[in-house]
Amino acid sequence: MSTIRLAGVGVDVDVFNARDTHTKTLLTDIDLTLTERRIAVIGANGSGKSTLLRLLNGLIEPTRGTVTVDGLDPVRHGKEVRQRVGFIFTDPLSQLVMSTPVEDIELSLRRRIRGRRERADAAYALLRTRGLEHLAHQSIYDLSGGERQLVALTAVLAVDPAILVADEPTTLLDLRNREQLRRVLADLDQQLIVSSHDLDFIADFDRVLVVDAGRVVFDGVPAAAVAHYRGLMV
Repeated sequence: MSTIRLAGVGVDVDVFNARDTHTKTLLTDIDLTLTERRIAVIGANGSGKSTLLRLLNGLIEPTRGTVTVDGLDPVRHGKEVRQRVGFIFTDPLSQLVMSTPVEDIELSLRRRIRGRRERADAAYALLRTRGLEHLAHQSIYDLSGGERQLVALTAVLAVDPAILVADEPTTLLDLRNREQLRRVLADLDQQLIVSSHDLDFIADFDRVLVVDAGRVVFDGVPAAAVAHYRGLMV
């Protein structure tokens, strides 16, 4: 497994409105070493979960402290870290940039496979592993939410990252698609870091972090973490 370290990390953003400009703190005093195979992050909306995850591949830069992935800074070594860390957004339309699934996966394979025919064959093969080959040439907009999320996952995994980070990947899915995605993620070899409101989804993870008001307020096994989170919400 890879090693992710956050030391003294804080994130501030400037907020502009009609009355004034002020600084808002999104995360503060985050000290973590993440080595487990499956890690979940839970917390209320606005607690800082997504900000924490986006630090891991340089989508957000810390205001204070340091973040490293296997010793690499996600901001200064962005290319190397993005090769290690794949990121899945809540809404797959945020990252599916091509018109059809096969085109999107071919785009992911562009650096690894130069030949067009070989790249297309590899894209079809990856779709086939997810049972999605029949959707290869359908418009992304004609797919269900679950199909889009699986296509996005397939595109991210096409570059074989060591770590997969998923920001609330089941939020837009119905029960059937949520269970399908859960099974797919459970079978992956990659280290997995997921934020979620779905407490059943993360019940068998190795470690769960509870984030509240920009701080990690609990760090432990799922049952104890969920109990702590429920206590906060009550």
